[in-house]
Amino acid sequence: MSVSSAEFVLVTGGAGFLGSHVVRAILEDERYDDLSVLVIDDLSGGFCENLPEHVRVEFREISIVDHVALDSIFADYAIRYVFHLAAYAAEGLSHFIRRFNYQNNLVGSVNLINCSVNSGVKHFVFTSSIAVYGAGQVPMSEKTMPRPEDPYGISKFAVELDLRAAHEMFTLPYTIFRPHNVYGEYQNIGDRYRNVVGIFMNRIIQNQPLPVFGDGSQQRAFTYVEDLMPPIISAPFEPQALGQEFNVGASQPVSVRDLAQIVSEEFGVTPHFDFQPARNEVHLAWSDHSKCERVFGTTVETPLRDGVRRMAAWAQKAGARSSTTFDKIEIERGLPPSWRS
Repeated sequence: MSVSSAEFVLVTGGAGFLGSHVVRAILEDERYDDLSVLVIDDLSGGFCENLPEHVRVEFREISIVDHVALDSIFADYAIRYVFHLAAYAAEGLSHFIRRFNYQNNLVGSVNLINCSVNSGVKHFVFTSSIAVYGAGQVPMSEKTMPRPEDPYGISKFAVELDLRAAHEMFTLPYTIFRPHNVYGEYQNIGDRYRNVVGIFMNRIIQNQPLPVFGDGSQQRAFTYVEDLMPPIISAPFEPQALGQEFNVGASQPVSVRDLAQIVSEEFGVTPHFDFQPARNEVHLAWSDHSKCERVFGTTVETPLRDGVRRMAAWAQKAGARSSTTFDKIEIERGLPPSWRS
């Protein structure tokens, strides 16, 4: 039985980058005015200061891997909607942390799905990734056959399949979003393994060269985080979103090397590169978003320079973060040298 008479929106990973923006968007949307927001996060990549100080926000420091703690959360709170954003989203590193990847990104998600089914959650919103598609399929559309090439993408696709099964067996309502290469304020710029925009900014603030794998010709469509909010928080209220997957994000690809130039210009510096050996990664990755636009309407796509400028202003004010080494490497073979120390 719930210890509170209030109903809640649960946001997992809510102290992290994407999750903290979802929390703010929910608080600003009148459709959620009768609900409070419960944030759970293990703070492995998030920070309490990312959360807004608001009377309708509660925070609990737990991991979704801890199914006992998660069961307690659902017993103590009446949860109407779930926004599941907790993940360790390091595609390249996932090859070398396979057990950690599947435990955190797959098993943890299954724990959350179990609780949602047992508690009668009205809608489950899951942020997957275009990593489910794999290589050689640009622009990626929802009709593209998923062929993930790294354990991170495999885990995300497995959760998608489990949600589908939970819907068919237990009628759990769900919507899946596949964002890509998201950047913006509150990103953990101290994470050396993911989020290249943040990595570049953190290095520039510290007067260090910019690490580039291969020749930097890899292309991605970089997405400003605020552009994702309207469709994501609208999913529980859109009947056409029930049981559907949506690509969501920017449409204009740019090379990693050109991105480094843009970021450097916003900081008023000339880019200095630290070229690393090419790694095993998808070379071209961007997606088609026409399905999302048909269901949720046309959303604003912030130009890359504008979004980088906003993030740069925040990063300069927030300051550099120390770049820690991941201490749970399971496979050393083939690990890029820059990730070893």
